[in-house]
Amino acid sequence: MIDAGNHRAPIMPAPSLQADLSTDPSVDAERRISAATGPRGTAGLRNMQQLIQLRWIAVIGQVATILVVHYGLGIALPLTSMFAVIAALALFNIASHFWWRRREHASSNALLVALLVDVASLTIQLYLSGGITNPFVFLYLLQVVLSTVVLRSPWSWVIAVAAALCVTGLALARTPIVLTMEPSHGLADYYVQGLLICFLLIAGLLVVFLTRISRILRERDARLAELRQRAAEEEHIVRMGLLASGAAHELGTPLSTLSVILGDWQHLPTIASDGELHHDVVEMQAQVARCKSIVTNILLAAGGPRAEAPTEMGLHAMLDGLAREWREARNPASFSYANRCSVDPRIVSDTSLRQMVFNVLDNALEASPQWVALDADCDDDQLVIEVSDAGGGFAGGILQRLGSPYNTSKGRPGGGLGLFLSVNVARTLGGSLTAKNRPQGGAVVTMTLPLSALAIEDEHDDDED
Repeated sequence: MIDAGNHRAPIMPAPSLQADLSTDPSVDAERRISAATGPRGTAGLRNMQQLIQLRWIAVIGQVATILVVHYGLGIALPLTSMFAVIAALALFNIASHFWWRRREHASSNALLVALLVDVASLTIQLYLSGGITNPFVFLYLLQVVLSTVVLRSPWSWVIAVAAALCVTGLALARTPIVLTMEPSHGLADYYVQGLLICFLLIAGLLVVFLTRISRILRERDARLAELRQRAAEEEHIVRMGLLASGAAHELGTPLSTLSVILGDWQHLPTIASDGELHHDVVEMQAQVARCKSIVTNILLAAGGPRAEAPTEMGLHAMLDGLAREWREARNPASFSYANRCSVDPRIVSDTSLRQMVFNVLDNALEASPQWVALDADCDDDQLVIEVSDAGGGFAGGILQRLGSPYNTSKGRPGGGLGLFLSVNVARTLGGSLTAKNRPQGGAVVTMTLPLSALAIEDEHDDDED
């Protein structure tokens, strides 16, 4: 055993730390939430990457500390053994870097092993540099605190027990170097100086890393709330779809019966001879036919069997058809339509896309019966559809909660579902729906959709691939 005599300079192995905790749903929303926030999601991988980066700091810090103490303070250290530990830690970190660079998830078990490696390396370095007499033995507390934050309860207890066992072992083992202590000398004593430096180091690192962890936790909680909100909205859509499809099935039979009865009435001599009554029956037949068409569209949108194959058409034809169909069905006082798309890819006409645009146009017409505008443009492989009106615009609270169900100022039951459904259709197609008030009055709703979600892939490209 080497006795350091009056040399009481503490040996400070640089701590190895980790301090990062970060963080579709239709049928499996909870699995998505767990993947985004649980230890097997991106949070675990980010923790592992952070641990690798901080382990390099530990390696550099240990090298610098050993050189200063050995050559600057004249304390003979077992350099061969201590540098062998540092080399092993560096090799482990290199292997970890290449291993986790190709992975997408890091489990709690992997994080636990990495932390145990850090505890083990710290224990060996402390054993070689004074053991329990080294004031930097309190660095174990830093690792215990950080493991408590970034790991779940069972694994954090493993780190706590491992640290406690290591400290106990250092207290019982005879170390190669014994550092004498004279705390009564105050700051003149190297041990007291080491305690002060250790306290400042732990306090500073805890403030820095726990502040960062708190920020990341808030981001995770916000993401979790967003995922839960989206799951609730999509569940709401599913319930609405089931209700609508069920109602459509129930309405099909009475509507068919009404259609047959009205057809018989139309040919009755008493009704055919009465012009006004005959006109009313014909009008009733037309309205029943319209109701049947609406019921059919509901069933198609709900996933019922389709009577015809999906329609392939050009983008311009689809947009022009939407504008023409809505104008004929709603007959607005003034309707402005402009198609500025410079490309015309072949696309599959989707009833959900049609319904999304119709919902927005209907809202605009209700807010502004005098004028509604529909503008389409293509920008950077994105289809941008803008619907403008000259109404009163959106209230601030409505804009903040845009896309939430029943988010409306119309004051009637069921209001606000049109934009809610449109937002979710845009989201399903990989796009977005935003709204803002126009400076000159009124509002504009912008639907942005990737053309790749609508366009048909070229068969020649597929053959070449």
